[in-house]
Amino acid sequence: MNPAERLSQRILSTAIARDATDIHFYPFESETTIYIRVQGERLLLQTITSSQFDFLLTYYKFTSGMDIGEIRKPQNGIIAHQVHGRHYFLRLSTLPVNQKESLAIRILPQDKQLSLDQLFLFQFQLNKVKSWMLHKAGLILFSGPTGSGKTTTLYALLESVIKEKSYQTITLEDPIEKNIDDILQVQVNEKAGITYQSGLKAALRHDPDIIMVGEIRDKQTAQFAFEASLTGHLVLSTIHAKNTPGTIQRLQEMGLSASDLKQSLIGVASIQLLPILPKSTEKKRAAILEILEGNLLGQAINGELSSITNNKQSFHHMRKKAFIYGFISYDTYESF
Repeated sequence: MNPAERLSQRILSTAIARDATDIHFYPFESETTIYIRVQGERLLLQTITSSQFDFLLTYYKFTSGMDIGEIRKPQNGIIAHQVHGRHYFLRLSTLPVNQKESLAIRILPQDKQLSLDQLFLFQFQLNKVKSWMLHKAGLILFSGPTGSGKTTTLYALLESVIKEKSYQTITLEDPIEKNIDDILQVQVNEKAGITYQSGLKAALRHDPDIIMVGEIRDKQTAQFAFEASLTGHLVLSTIHAKNTPGTIQRLQEMGLSASDLKQSLIGVASIQLLPILPKSTEKKRAAILEILEGNLLGQAINGELSSITNNKQSFHHMRKKAFIYGFISYDTYESF
């Protein structure tokens, strides 16, 4: 084992032992600072020399299939990793900064099975989302910032539904974050010509009941997802937006008309992760949802709903409920 590999093992083992979701490398002139994110909080891990980071970065770029000589453009890669018999995918991303490159690593556990009951704070919200899955066709969207649990929720939802009934399910992901049994998972690879658009076209020929699109990023992907939902398929996807009205605005900015949205959109659920008051020393987070469906969804599509703050399905109301039930602190209720 070379020095870079040994250093990598030490950093990864420490981060995983502390239940970190991300590792961030900040390069400076003479040293590189390493941070980890635990339960949403950014914490200092350690500092290494610039030469150590250079060797480490080269090792990561080589093992993840990146171009070692390319330092001017952002790059992405995946590494399979194992610690104490547990399997992980490491999603790597580089970013050019000040004649150097920073590195971010997302740690994706492959053995960790999270049920929907473990993810959501309130059972009735889980039941509502599961009821959307009874539709034969249409679009279900989950929104929220990076790290809010959108993809984790999609995976858990698909696994739950497939256990109850056999569905032909195809996912299009960039990257595939977790391998799931009984699902056809397609890795988007633009260099190889497999884009979200081309992948969706091919997936439709495989007679799917359910299609999961990892993320709606642009007008083309949005249009294909909606067309798939209009042709008799149930489509699930994620989109970056801070709340449900913002999700509708983003879709309309991507060129989807009000009539498109009314025909195909089943519901929108924005996710917010809250730190739960610990019953032990272990810190935990759970999700609350801001839900748009039915009349509220119609109002949002028509531009008649800029906020749902006063509604019982809003983040504000759900945080208040969580505080009253003793799940979260007053500071959490006020600060989010």
